Amino acid sequence: MSDDSRPSPAQAAPTSTGQAARTTPRTASRTAAVIPAAGRGVRLGPGAPKALRALNGTPMLVHAVRAMAASRAVSLVVVVAPPEGAAEVKSLLDAHALPERTDFLVVPGGDTRQESVKLGLDALPPDHDIVLVHDAARPLVPVDTVDTVIEAVRDGAQAVVPALPLADTVKEVEPATVTGDPEPVVATPERSRLRAVQTPQGFDRATLVHAHETVTDNVTDDASMIEQLGLPVVVVPGHEEAFKVTRPLDLVLAEAVLTRRRLTDGF
Repeated sequence: MSDDSRPSPAQAAPTSTGQAARTTPRTASRTAAVIPAAGRGVRLGPGAPKALRALNGTPMLVHAVRAMAASRAVSLVVVVAPPEGAAEVKSLLDAHALPERTDFLVVPGGDTRQESVKLGLDALPPDHDIVLVHDAARPLVPVDTVDTVIEAVRDGAQAVVPALPLADTVKEVEPATVTGDPEPVVATPERSRLRAVQTPQGFDRATLVHAHETVTDNVTDDASMIEQLGLPVVVVPGHEEAFKVTRPLDLVLAEAVLTRRRLTDGF
């Protein structure tokens, strides 16, 4: 795989129309996935950036890219690399087998996740009107979940997030000023109304671009930017294997999932 053999999407980066998304279902669309992978993942400890940590001998980023490319609806994957590490990430992807039907592009990221997603959006060619934003730290999301998100956007949703019901009771607390101090409980939200959000999150491209041009707060996910614009966000079923690899114990769980897939699915 070589980026040199493909047209440069950056040369045809679109400008935002600032318009609301269409309200009628789509008849034809192309889907691109943006994977921000510029963070260092300090909770996994010292070493390589989190996205480059090995999972069963293969970097998590490669697993995440393969997960997006596994959907036949995804024709382009844009990886947003650490600002000084784009060449390394490009070489990494070149060294691993990836689906031939999907194009890949690596661009340097920014100082924050929001900046990195915006840089990924800027690199998209104009003929992709559905955008997925996927965490590199969720390397095992099943293709059925990816396709469910895409279909919801195709059916007219402006923003779609996969999510799971919570198994635990959640407490709202007054945060302690000193780490480790007791924290007073403020409220107990109704668990049946809560969901744990995953990725990929799917968007009408024009809506997402408009959000990134309008919302200046540093937010934790792109769907919350759409919410700040007062636009609807819908939830579709997520999957337990789309968990985020954040701590060392998550790596152990991810390795177990891959082992099970090899034994049962030939993955």
